[in-house]
Amino acid sequence: MTSLVDPALGCVGQPRLLAGLDALPRLDRADHLVVHGPLPQYTSDELVELAEGIDLRGRGGAGFPFARKLKAVIRSARMKEGRTAVVVNGTEGEPSCLKDAAVLLRSPHLMLDGALLAAGAIGAEEVAVGVTRDDVEQSLRAAVAERGPVGSRVRVVRLPERFVTGEGTSLVNGLDGGPSVPNGQKVRTSERGLGGLPTLLSNTETYAQLAVAARLGAQGYRSAGLPDEPGTTLLTISGETVVEVPLGTSLAYVLELCGSSPGQGVLVGGYHGKWLTAADARTALLSRQSLSSYKAVLGAGAVLPLPEDTCPAGEVARVTRWMADETAGQCGPCVRGLPSLADAVEELVGGGGRAALEAVEVRMRGVLRRGACSHPDGTSAFVASALAVFPDEMRDHALGSGCGRRVLGALPLPADENPERLVVDWTLCRGHGLCVDLLPEVVRLDPDGYPAQAVMPVPGRLRPKALRAVRRCPALALRIQE
Repeated sequence: MTSLVDPALGCVGQPRLLAGLDALPRLDRADHLVVHGPLPQYTSDELVELAEGIDLRGRGGAGFPFARKLKAVIRSARMKEGRTAVVVNGTEGEPSCLKDAAVLLRSPHLMLDGALLAAGAIGAEEVAVGVTRDDVEQSLRAAVAERGPVGSRVRVVRLPERFVTGEGTSLVNGLDGGPSVPNGQKVRTSERGLGGLPTLLSNTETYAQLAVAARLGAQGYRSAGLPDEPGTTLLTISGETVVEVPLGTSLAYVLELCGSSPGQGVLVGGYHGKWLTAADARTALLSRQSLSSYKAVLGAGAVLPLPEDTCPAGEVARVTRWMADETAGQCGPCVRGLPSLADAVEELVGGGGRAALEAVEVRMRGVLRRGACSHPDGTSAFVASALAVFPDEMRDHALGSGCGRRVLGALPLPADENPERLVVDWTLCRGHGLCVDLLPEVVRLDPDGYPAQAVMPVPGRLRPKALRAVRRCPALALRIQE
């Protein structure tokens, strides 16, 4: 169980997705229609033309053109008797990103408008929405009920709260009643997705943007943002504040409005994103073109400035360990590779010498392009970017001098409300090693083959595996401690 964050809201210029929320904490159906007006209907060709006219891109990570997804689903449907589905990714498994949760909590009908508009245009019988938060689920179910008969086309599904739940195939697997894990296949959801049907899949903000554009039209939508990147986007600043800004706005300006600064550097795009130096963050604009010059992308819209008074190396180690714990547990690069990478980063931070620096490099290369999804690659890229932007801090820690700063937790991570621990009884342990085979996300062995720690925190989702390790220990040397 993790604590739920209700983000503060802000905007630069005239709000669109966040319109009306300065006066009301949440827009029900009646308030939504007063603020946004009725929703026009579009044919499939008209919707494709609209999406192309505003160059609508997915707001969930990769920034894939929405019109291309639409056309791919339409093409596939013609070959499969016309049946299609629409899927909304409302999971947001990353603690640094809250923008989709903000929309679903405060203005859920905007997302429903976009999803139902798309469903009507492509002839989809069902809209399936995947969520992970209890408050988001309640808000969305209330909004669906307010839709009356139309709402019966929308199915809301509660999925496990973990980082990889939002990966495309993982999301579809969960919505279909299976485990929420990536399947490792390279089949696009536009060809075979929900229930085996051609599926239009995008995240909450993308459908909300589509609903705004449908009302404004292409020309009206293009009145904000850049000529070649029109519109607004939602950002989560420091894991606390969701801000709507026109594309092309200065990153430094947005940070200043939120009471922050580039500090030691800024992580853009979340924990699969890229670090910008403080100097680069002061000149970067929030646009694809500007960020691409720094080899960065907005991704899921998380922007995380690193304050001057926290330790960069320690912050990176915390997140790397959390990312390793978020493995789906089904392929070697995640189950073994990411915990080993986290070990190497922690050893570097603890003064492991040049050998620790080299070990981090080896572990980063060892997981690349080998996973069932992009999680190993994204985690490796996060660490590589930190090494490039904070080289002095990383080297100083490896060589034992460190930076002298505490780790303040500036990079947000979920906290277990009732943490449990796996405890080793050294008087009984014989170093059989079965515990690491059953629970590699938690147990690591020392050079002699014994657990490296006597007390190890167990994430709530790994409790069943921890209990299995306790039961199967031949020496009865393990127990769970609350």
